Amino acid sequence: MARNRVIGKDNHLPWNLPEDMKFFREVTKGHILVMGRKTFDSFPQPLKGRLHLVITRQALISQDPMVIYVTSFEQAMSEIKKVAAHWPEEIMIIGGGEIYRQTLPQTKKIYLTVIDQDFEGDAHFPEFNETEFILTENQQKQGPLPFSFRVYERRSLPLVAIKSQ
Repeated sequence: MARNRVIGKDNHLPWNLPEDMKFFREVTKGHILVMGRKTFDSFPQPLKGRLHLVITRQALISQDPMVIYVTSFEQAMSEIKKVAAHWPEEIMIIGGGEIYRQTLPQTKKIYLTVIDQDFEGDAHFPEFNETEFILTENQQKQGPLPFSFRVYERRSLPLVAIKSQ
């Protein structure tokens, strides 16, 4: 997110940070991804090696076994329980702003790239109470766009737990 919490404009990132894209690929590879339809539509194709759960109000059916359309976060969790044994325990919520807002109360860990600049945009990362989290990593990066990779971990147990058998 930008300093002013912007995460998108017209369904695209308003910046170009190859190092951030590499970080995203590494952190999410092999995981279940939960996202809104607009976020999913911003990809040229589904991301390899990841199961995509796409929250949408539309009645959509995917022909791709790695893409499942659902109508709510609760339905996404139900689908995840069906396949949890085959995937890492950590589930990645990857946007957009409304999906972040809905899932933040259940979030145990936040991987957040923070760009030290304001951008114009129409999608924002929600405010969260940083006292509920511990900043466990903060890697400062320099360049044309100074930024940092941050990891926050919730101080208390998550409200949602998934156990694979």
